[in-house]
Amino acid sequence: MIEVVAPGLLTTVQDLGREGFGSLGVSPSGAADALSLRIGNRLVGNPESAAALEMTLLGGTFASPTGGVVALAGSDFGATLDDAPVPMWTSVEVPPGAVLRCGPTKTGARCYLCVRGGIAEPSVLGSASTHLLSGLGGHEGRALRKGDRLPVAAGRRFERFRPKSVAPSALLQLAPTKILRVTPGPQSDWFSEEARHAFYSTTYRVAEESNRMGLRLEGAAIAEDVPAEMTSEGVTLGAVQITAGGLPIILFVEQQTTGGYAKIANVITTDFHSLGQLRPRDQIRFEAVGWDEARAALVAQERLVTSEGLIESI
Repeated sequence: MIEVVAPGLLTTVQDLGREGFGSLGVSPSGAADALSLRIGNRLVGNPESAAALEMTLLGGTFASPTGGVVALAGSDFGATLDDAPVPMWTSVEVPPGAVLRCGPTKTGARCYLCVRGGIAEPSVLGSASTHLLSGLGGHEGRALRKGDRLPVAAGRRFERFRPKSVAPSALLQLAPTKILRVTPGPQSDWFSEEARHAFYSTTYRVAEESNRMGLRLEGAAIAEDVPAEMTSEGVTLGAVQITAGGLPIILFVEQQTTGGYAKIANVITTDFHSLGQLRPRDQIRFEAVGWDEARAALVAQERLVTSEGLIESI
């Protein structure tokens, strides 16, 4: 059991999401930085898809009446365990009654608290992930509140604890980037050469209004030849829509499943974890890549994340 002493700014239960329900109007949701969730789960001996806590910008405080094994992955929230610093990307044994405190982020946007056994919330449409807009999944379909009590599955609780960490060389390769690689969107040829040049040469700033549904960007608007709204069609995670005002929106994990704006580009799968770590006021740029390069980057990332050498015993 985990007791929520303080929930932080926005803390939810997330796993790898509920794929396959877009035709019913349900987007996948799941971890905004799935890569960090997967690695954190490996550190504590869970399946990569186990549910964990996703903290955003300001972390929470959690008590563990029975103790266990945890790992923090993603951004550094300056965590302490009974006032002792907790290292990132490392499995840690938590004594019964101990209190884990996380503060404001020091780096990116999100930190994942992975617990051996996983958060044992009920599965909805095949996932325990919280979908905030619809109230599906997670803990009562909402962000955590003070006093919530979260069940933890037994997992491999009685194994002898052996601390593990992520190889520093791997962390360097997997570090989030502010240059997002994209492939052409379905309507990229609707835009003039001048408009496409403006899109790729502009430095955009992540707007305060951004959330798990989409990342709104601020900057120089694309020229006046932005195509008018079109008949709504299915959209994908990472699609970059250009609004009538000429500014991009990157569709995120709780995206609407259809959209009526032209999509100039799509962030490649390999860089989705970078999207999950973007904070308001961060500055980003887009870089065009080909399909072969996008596939090769994903293959290389998956080989690294699933390799035996990723996790080291301490």
